Amino acid sequence: MAWLDEIVQFILGLGPSVMLPIIIFPVALLFGVKVSNAIRSALTIGIAFIGINLVIGLLSGNLAPAAEQMTENLGIELTALDVGWPGAAAGAWAFQFAALIIPIAIAVNLLMIALKLTKTLNIDIWNFWHFISIAAVTYFVTDSLLLAIAAAIVREVICLVVADKTAPMVQDFYGLEGVSIATGSTVGVGLLGMPIAWAISKIPGIKDINMDAETIQKRLGIFGEPMMMGIMIGLAIGFAAYGFDGKVLQVAMALGGVMFLMPRMVKILMEGLLPISGAAREFMKKRFKGRELYIGLDAAVTIGHPANISTGLLLVPITILLAIVLPGNIVLPFGDLATIPFYMAFIVGSRRGNILHSVLTGTIVIACMLLMSSNMAPVHTQLMEGVFEPATEAAYYTSLDLGGNPVAWVLYRIAELFR
Repeated sequence: MAWLDEIVQFILGLGPSVMLPIIIFPVALLFGVKVSNAIRSALTIGIAFIGINLVIGLLSGNLAPAAEQMTENLGIELTALDVGWPGAAAGAWAFQFAALIIPIAIAVNLLMIALKLTKTLNIDIWNFWHFISIAAVTYFVTDSLLLAIAAAIVREVICLVVADKTAPMVQDFYGLEGVSIATGSTVGVGLLGMPIAWAISKIPGIKDINMDAETIQKRLGIFGEPMMMGIMIGLAIGFAAYGFDGKVLQVAMALGGVMFLMPRMVKILMEGLLPISGAAREFMKKRFKGRELYIGLDAAVTIGHPANISTGLLLVPITILLAIVLPGNIVLPFGDLATIPFYMAFIVGSRRGNILHSVLTGTIVIACMLLMSSNMAPVHTQLMEGVFEPATEAAYYTSLDLGGNPVAWVLYRIAELFR
């Protein structure tokens, strides 16, 4: 097992930009794509993820310091630090049985495709850490490897089923032909948020307000363009953090840059993916008449949409304010603030980009996530032991991505029954 774990850790250490081409190239060949085109597509997708990660880095590198300064300005004292998904993922990959979960997850996916239980071929192996993390949490609670594996499988099955159900919306609204999203964070939040969003859309006085990116741009002209929306949101966040300081303009330009650049990175990704998704459909038509296959990708491909990124940015100060006023919350939001657009992908898509409905839904959902991550903080801290050394001292270390994920939290509470 040790040698397998070393191999897995080495491959994962290469990062998604290297992992994806390695995975996608043989998949493309399997579906009948020419060798030259398969190489081009695989490398294009890897390069696109480099661009996406650079833009996400620009976002988090400016949001995190601003959020920290905002919390200092407000005098927040909370006992659980949100270390973000990178901390949670590091803890998951360090789990002693992590290498065992990966082949099991791949086998489950292939078996479900064979049994016609899913249409999604999930090639987003990096995000298998979501399955590993709930396995680790379950193992810490129950000391049972069998129950840990079962929890990972249950979470994967939920992700694949939801990915299938939401694929038409993802493909239509986000323009991602042949793609589905099985990312654990997006699926979990979507399951909680989409029914809430539907209910909000039925409220008199609110249901008729259509505040999507196109309507805003039409009414506000240049100030409604995604780039300008990012700059204005950046100005508001920057002012709340730094007051009358030059850093405000830096934050504004950075968020404007994110709004401008992210759609272009996703466009490059789709340029590489389209030949493979087209070949996959032809492959299924020839060998499995009437069947369709989706390519499961990271939710990062959805955050280029102006409505999604705008909703996520607007929810940053709301999340910090919720942390202050919400009874029972002990979490100081920090590491996962830049990840909010990932959480909101299905919610925004289900509301056809209505930013007002999405922000109202997000406010309710994030309040729930803060309470769930507060509740899971002790076992989340156990997951982090030995792999994450934050600069600040806190009683607990948690994350919105794992601790605040509705599916993960429910599975954790079920595991508690077997303690």
